[in-house]
Amino acid sequence: MDLAFIPSPSVGVVHLGPIPLRGYAFCIIIGVFVGVWLGNKRWVQRGGRSGTVADIAVWAVPFGLVGGRLYHVITTYEPYFGKDGHPLDAFKVWEGGLGIWGAVALGAVGAWIGCRRRGIALPAYTDALAPGLALGQAIGRWGNWFNQELYGRATDVPWALEISSDPAVGRIGGTYHPTFLYESLWCVGVAVLVIWADKRFRLGHGRVFALYVAAYCAGRAWIEYMRVDEAHHILGMRLNVWTALIVFLLAIAYLVISAKKAPGREAIVEPGAQEEAAAAAAGADAKSDKTDKADKAGETARSDESDEARPDRPGAKVSVAKSVGGEGAGDTVPGDGADAAGDGTKTS
Repeated sequence: MDLAFIPSPSVGVVHLGPIPLRGYAFCIIIGVFVGVWLGNKRWVQRGGRSGTVADIAVWAVPFGLVGGRLYHVITTYEPYFGKDGHPLDAFKVWEGGLGIWGAVALGAVGAWIGCRRRGIALPAYTDALAPGLALGQAIGRWGNWFNQELYGRATDVPWALEISSDPAVGRIGGTYHPTFLYESLWCVGVAVLVIWADKRFRLGHGRVFALYVAAYCAGRAWIEYMRVDEAHHILGMRLNVWTALIVFLLAIAYLVISAKKAPGREAIVEPGAQEEAAAAAAGADAKSDKTDKADKAGETARSDESDEARPDRPGAKVSVAKSVGGEGAGDTVPGDGADAAGDGTKTS
């Protein structure tokens, strides 16, 4: 008897009237937004314009979705083009089935097109996007939880995943290793590793992306080995295990060769972006200086007006005394002079 396990959703879709809201699609969409958001922050930190990552993602994301679906359909063609297959089901992306290898490969082609249109080097763009890609994958993997797919061998560990029986798709109920969760957590770790390494070693020229690819492949190999869903095997190993090993070696080779040919990081990632930022900063400083001067002038004027209005200030007393003395000296009052003379005679 299992005392603890991770339950699976009873349904993977909720209908809002005639509109189906699918958990798998939501996870993919949220993952894309998080990846673009983080990529944009990193791009700006490297000297690029805000919004450039999203503009290029308009090309990369559709290409990536098509590439991911193509990889899945080609490597798992039996349900679509095999005996009793349904070719039109190949277009039902919402039912699951996106291969990360095809998504990254064809997504890179879309990103290359977008970068060429903006005059940007693809390696610099992928370096900024790499941690966001890993986090996007971490979120997207939860779509497999909604679809109850891509789980591992049967187990009774406390974090086992409960899978419901479904004879229509050949699914046997029980508790299994939650390989989707393992990969999700691994991808979070990859994102943290890549961000740390980039700050520590100031990686550039595509090496951040290569590190992401190598780290992801290292985890995907052992996680793939645990899975029990149908897959093609070559020399006793699943196709995706071979793919992970080959791509891992290619990523490591790129890291080594690139570090020798182009050490350090790009000084400029987007032409004109740094000049625009400097001009905007200078304009903001000038505006701030003018505002400060206007404020100080206003304060001085208000202070002067306040001082003039105060009768008890020292300057005001002197002015009043002089004013009174002047008026007394200038007035001629009959009798005053005689009194003064009389007073003077008596004194003498």
